[in-house]
Amino acid sequence: MNRQSPLQITPKEVLATHPEWYHTIQLAPGVVTPGRAPLVAWEAELRDLQLPSLAGKTVLDIGAYDGFFSFSAERLGAARVVAMDHYIWSSDMVGYMDEWRSMRAAGGTLASPHETRWWQPSELPGRRPFDAARACLGSAVEPVVGDFMTIEPASVGQFDVVLFLGVLYHLEDPLLALRKVAQFVKPGGVCIVETEAMEIPGSGDRALCEFFPGQELNDDSSNWWAPNAAALDGLCRAAGFGTVQVLPGRKPVVPWRRAAKALKHAVAHLPLTSIPIRYRAIAHAVRAE
Repeated sequence: MNRQSPLQITPKEVLATHPEWYHTIQLAPGVVTPGRAPLVAWEAELRDLQLPSLAGKTVLDIGAYDGFFSFSAERLGAARVVAMDHYIWSSDMVGYMDEWRSMRAAGGTLASPHETRWWQPSELPGRRPFDAARACLGSAVEPVVGDFMTIEPASVGQFDVVLFLGVLYHLEDPLLALRKVAQFVKPGGVCIVETEAMEIPGSGDRALCEFFPGQELNDDSSNWWAPNAAALDGLCRAAGFGTVQVLPGRKPVVPWRRAAKALKHAVAHLPLTSIPIRYRAIAHAVRAE
């Protein structure tokens, strides 16, 4: 694999100049970015994806953010990795998250980045941590700024593996989005979809989606949908994927505090089994050859 020559930037300089990270990325032995979860948690999530062998493959990471999964794909032997983002990269996440934390501490809420003063698409402040990590690692991952919904696949190519992680539930039209994602997948290639999901005990095999009209999920107004496993399978098939596997063993776990909170807010006449249990689901969707 051909790598770019590293720029003159040290891991300590990266940490000193870029205080806000979503991903935890190891920049050097013992030096990691201060992401929102420990590095071991991100590494466990990477294993949970059950990626196929990436050796010699092409990979597209849609919604790359700070690039943990893009850099991981490169480390796992991918011949070409493209990191695509526009939403986070267009947002000043340092200022936004400072204000978000202050508002939350005061019991208030904050609109999504694109509705605030922190939306700065002409400057791409949210891309700076990605660029710094890329330079520090000497990475050859290719950054592409743009919305996958408006980018023509011919301009970046089709890929053996497309990572669509933590994006689906942020989209107002998930079926249309998956149809567009399918265009980036080579015939016989696979899209790995990871999303917020939910199950309603006793609902059987019915395909259901929970809708969030406001900030019901994580105090975030950019969250719209959470499908159950049957709906996730159906969405992928309706989008044009020939074979879909929702990974087994991803059963939702309901800690007692979460269950108590759900009970507190449940409507009195509804049975307990109608309360959605939320979790993260992963699907492998293969495009027909």
